[in-house]
Amino acid sequence: MFESGAAVVADPIAPGAPGDRTEVVRDLQARIRAMQRNRLDTRAIPTHPALADLLPGGALAAGGQYRVAGSTTLGLALLQGPSAAGAWCAVVGMPDLGVEAAAGIGVDLERLVLVPHPGDQWMAVVSALVDVVSVVLVRPPARARVSEAMAGKLAARLRQREAVLVAMGDWPRADAALSITESAWAGLGAGFGHLTARQVTVSSASASWQGRVKSRRLWLPDASQHVAAIEPRVRDVVPLHRAG
Repeated sequence: MFESGAAVVADPIAPGAPGDRTEVVRDLQARIRAMQRNRLDTRAIPTHPALADLLPGGALAAGGQYRVAGSTTLGLALLQGPSAAGAWCAVVGMPDLGVEAAAGIGVDLERLVLVPHPGDQWMAVVSALVDVVSVVLVRPPARARVSEAMAGKLAARLRQREAVLVAMGDWPRADAALSITESAWAGLGAGFGHLTARQVTVSSASASWQGRVKSRRLWLPDASQHVAAIEPRVRDVVPLHRAG
């Protein structure tokens, strides 16, 4: 366990780490508890304003589980609001994540825990982090299959601790599923230039919306590396089902 910039990094399978991964997790829990407060005093945890209308209730719900597909930046954007409000956040199983990218979106690195290589015990690491941080962003290993029973057990823990899970990829029992349905980069000229901004359409589905899908155009990110809404209102789309 060490620090990278201002972020706390714990790597249970890094060279030189203790052989007992459980002890590493316990050390991580103790270290975070000894630092600043890690909880928000509300059950509705605000997220980035540009994403609020894409979530049931307009915010992340304490005890909720959310699924994100197609964009690491979108997952980080969900952490921005809780982080800015003073909550501790954690990112698990994403070794290629750049802390500069997280900071550019607005995640406070002084209250960010990174576990890039959780190994086969990734679910145990997530469960342990739920005890001490407000929001956990996790990418399960490619070979892992999250069953309904596993998700249900973690859901009970999330409700008890009033924490939030954001999963990259498939995840059962999600309160809302967000995905990138359209994407276009800006900045390239006729064969030259630099990518400076990205426009996307983010779609969101939730069982509480009775079959409706909400979508919104966003800069993800804009030229200043921030997340911003392009359209002032969210579009509601009712899926059409072919008769028969």
